[in-house]
Amino acid sequence: MAGGDDITPVPDRPDESRPKVGVDSWVASYDDRRERGTGFFGRLRYEVVRTPRPAFYLAFAVAAALLPLVTSNGYVIRVGFDTLLYMLLALGLSIVVGLAGLLDLGYIAFYGFGAYVYAVLASPKFGIHLDTLFILPVVILATAILGFLVALPSRRLVGDYLAIVTLFFLQFFVTVVQNGNRISFLGLTRGYDITGGPNGIPGVDNWDLAGLHIRSLTDYYYTALIVFLIVLTAVYLVDASRTGRAWKSLREDSLAAELMGMPVNRLKLIAFSFGAAIAGIAGALFAGLNTAVFAADFDVPTLILIYAMLILGGSGSLGGVIIGAIVVNVSLELLRTPDHATYVFYAGLIVGLAVKLRPWAWFVGVLGGTIAFGLAIHAIAEEWWPRGVAGEPTVGGHLGKFLDAWMLHPTNPQTLGNIAFILLVFVILGLTLLHGWVQKLALIPTLWLTGFVWDNRLVVEPSITRLILLGVILIVLMNARPQGLLGAARVEIV
Repeated sequence: MAGGDDITPVPDRPDESRPKVGVDSWVASYDDRRERGTGFFGRLRYEVVRTPRPAFYLAFAVAAALLPLVTSNGYVIRVGFDTLLYMLLALGLSIVVGLAGLLDLGYIAFYGFGAYVYAVLASPKFGIHLDTLFILPVVILATAILGFLVALPSRRLVGDYLAIVTLFFLQFFVTVVQNGNRISFLGLTRGYDITGGPNGIPGVDNWDLAGLHIRSLTDYYYTALIVFLIVLTAVYLVDASRTGRAWKSLREDSLAAELMGMPVNRLKLIAFSFGAAIAGIAGALFAGLNTAVFAADFDVPTLILIYAMLILGGSGSLGGVIIGAIVVNVSLELLRTPDHATYVFYAGLIVGLAVKLRPWAWFVGVLGGTIAFGLAIHAIAEEWWPRGVAGEPTVGGHLGKFLDAWMLHPTNPQTLGNIAFILLVFVILGLTLLHGWVQKLALIPTLWLTGFVWDNRLVVEPSITRLILLGVILIVLMNARPQGLLGAARVEIV
């Protein structure tokens, strides 16, 4: 049995000079020892975790502030703005899911609600053009109230039941805004156009902060950065407060928290309202930059992305919100073009082999064997199947020349690519049944087949491939590190 009353600080941990509320020191020391022995990437992650959180946030703020100074590329700055927006959304979701442990699948509706409230109060739709400093408190208060109202009837629900109710709320919101150009009271009045329906609300005003006009993309980037840092500071303080500790208790065991006298229902209402308010701020930022809002921007695909960022970074970790948003959004942007996607794909394969194959001789052997296997297949195809090498690689440069000599590029890549994709699924399943050196040798043809599927099928459809690769990344991470990159490990002693 672990010594639950032992509050001896763990050596070399920066925040262990005094006992932590709700943290068993034996579990902390076990996690500390385990993280030290996981190779280069484990040690790198360990050092990031050891860094005091304010220092980590400050380093991020400085690095993010330098982005527009080192590049004037509008596309790069727009990706940076979108990443900050995702960080803000993931931060709000982290309160509900990561801290309070409530599975909210309707979170994106608050994001859309905030955007529509801003659009209604700052557009020609109703001839209202209010100052942003007046609109923002209205957006925050309105979305917080909406979060409270959604949580009120579902405060006694947990797990799947809560998820179903909140998902219904999201679909209800999308349906209302898509048909909001003919809203009537119980069918007794004529239809009024509130949301513009499928056409949305165009002509939304840019942000105007008491005469400070936010117009350019760079202006919005810095505005989003400042807003995110302010909200991050507020969440950091709440996380360290009694409310934050109560949320974590609720997440771990709601029944035990209630037996200890904690107002469980009230904590749920506060978490929903707090998270909704943050989503509303993000919606106002989105509407101000894009100068238009549409219902399609606030549906399930966006929700999936935010959850992917939260899971990747580590649910409940504020630093994980930053890392998760950067990794997911930047990766998806890199995968938009075949050239960039191909470089990312093969680099990911090599890094994955380097992390997993030990000793290093196996890494060199498998990598070299895969190259030799491909060159041999290519030479055989040139002699016996010329059509199999008549195609062109999708990427140029040195990598394209190598792939042209290593990989088959047939004249009908789509049909063969589909067949190879199905075959690859069965090969990977079979690979999991092997062990030891047999499994490592079987990796050689498997890796080559993976490259064949990528070059001849997946890379030509980046819109689908991006989501497939994101799913693969999450599956691999969940198997290797279920708590996410910066999430806290949970150790149970039986």
